Amino acid sequence: MLSLSTVQFRRALFWLALAHIIIIAASNYLVQFPFEVFGLHNTWGAFTFPFIFLATDLTVRIFGKQLARRIIFVVMFPALIVSYLVSIIFADGQFAGVSGLLAVNIFVARIALASFTAYALGQLLDIGVFDKLRQVKAWWVAPAASTLIGNALDTLIFFAIAFYASSDVYMAEHWLEIAMMDYSFKVSVSFLFFLPIYGLILGSLQKHLLKTKLDSTPLS
Repeated sequence: MLSLSTVQFRRALFWLALAHIIIIAASNYLVQFPFEVFGLHNTWGAFTFPFIFLATDLTVRIFGKQLARRIIFVVMFPALIVSYLVSIIFADGQFAGVSGLLAVNIFVARIALASFTAYALGQLLDIGVFDKLRQVKAWWVAPAASTLIGNALDTLIFFAIAFYASSDVYMAEHWLEIAMMDYSFKVSVSFLFFLPIYGLILGSLQKHLLKTKLDSTPLS
């Protein structure tokens, strides 16, 4: 857990909580749009959701395990509300108006429920793994292991709840294949891109906090 001033604490809390909400909402919307590459099925949500593990690991590193868990549960509800509203208002990738909010969309509601369940369990596992390994000297061990394990649980739970026997025939038929591709893609992207980004952000935060402490230390 990093040592923060009250102002730094509040700013970090605000921006990390906002990042969680934006990433969840964007991923829940984009997962509704599948695509194929070399005959393999995936969804556009695979490009955005890996960011949530970057945000979660930074949250644990900055605030510690207990507060990170509280943050996860606090942001879940607004994130899912935003996800549902965006998915209805911009149905099928275009502006559909607010009239759709007057009726319950089961397809979108299942995605929201799946996201709620998978996010809660996946992030709690991610936090637990990360917290156990955060003291390891090599900074990359904790985020790598937590991303690998947390993503596996999150992906399986999400796709099973959201798309098994879904009203969307395409997603119902290919959900398992998409889940496997989604997991492989998220882990690959996380290790190739997000892990280095995490290291850069962590290093930048530590340098900034050290500089702040030195600047605020009175000369004797």
